Amino acid sequence: MSLIDPTAIIEDGSVVGKNVSIGAFTYIGSKVKIGDNTIVASHTLIEGDTTIGKNNHIFSHSAIGSIPQDLKYDGENVQLIIGDNNTIREFTLVNPGTKGGGSVTKIGNNNLLMGYVHLGHDVIIGDSCILANGATLAGHVELGNHVVIGGLTPIHQFVHIGDFSMIGGASALAQDIPPYCLAEGNRATLRGLNLTGLRRNISREDINLLKIAYRELFEKGNPIQEVAQNIFESTTSEKVKKLCEFIKISKRGIPFNRVKNKYKINEDR
Repeated sequence: MSLIDPTAIIEDGSVVGKNVSIGAFTYIGSKVKIGDNTIVASHTLIEGDTTIGKNNHIFSHSAIGSIPQDLKYDGENVQLIIGDNNTIREFTLVNPGTKGGGSVTKIGNNNLLMGYVHLGHDVIIGDSCILANGATLAGHVELGNHVVIGGLTPIHQFVHIGDFSMIGGASALAQDIPPYCLAEGNRATLRGLNLTGLRRNISREDINLLKIAYRELFEKGNPIQEVAQNIFESTTSEKVKKLCEFIKISKRGIPFNRVKNKYKINEDR
C-alpha cells in the first residue's frame, strides 16, 4: 500500500512500488519508477526517464530528472538511475545524462546529498558518499565509493575522484583526486592522505603502505607517471596498486605542488 497525498500528481505510466509515501503537491512524471519503501516529500518534482530504487528518502523541493543543463541536448531519450537507501535533502537538483556522455546519470547506494546539492548531466556516483550543502558537480564528474565533498565546493566537468577521498569545504576542484587522498583550497591541491577516513575502513598495514607510496609519488619531485608505474609493478598491496593505477590513467592530472609540498604527510596525521 502506498501513501499518496491527494494533491500529488502521479502521471499515467509511472510505476510506484509498495509502501511508497508521496507528499503534498508533488509531481511524478509518466516515465518515473519508484521502488518500495521510498519517501518523497512535499513539493518535489520527479520527471523524465528516472528510476529510483528502494528505501530512498527525497526531501521537499528537490528537482529530480529534469532535462540536462546542456545546450546540445535536443530532446533525446536520456536516463537518471538512483540506487537504494539514499538520502536526498531539500532543494537538490539532479539531471539525467546526455547523448554525448553515455545518456545516463547514475547514483549508487547509501549516499547522502545534503541541501542544495547539484549533480549535472552524466555524473556517476558510487556508494556511501557524502556531499555536503551546496556541493556542485558539473557534467561527467565521477566519484568512487566513500567520497566526502565539503560544502560549497564546485567540481569541474570530467573530474574523477577516487575511493575514500575527501575534498575540503569551500574548495574549487579542477583536476582528478586519487583514491585515499585529502584535497582542499581554491584551486584545490593535495594535502595528504585522508587518514581519518582510512583509519575507519582499512587496516593499519595498508595505511602505512599508502603513506610510503604517497611520499614517493608526491614529495620527492620525481615524474609522477614513472613513479606510479614503478610502484605499481613492485607492490603487493591492492590499495597501493589502485592508487597508482588511478594516477596512470588520469586525464585531467593530479593537483599537487611539484616543487615543495609544505603539507608533507607524517606519522602524526
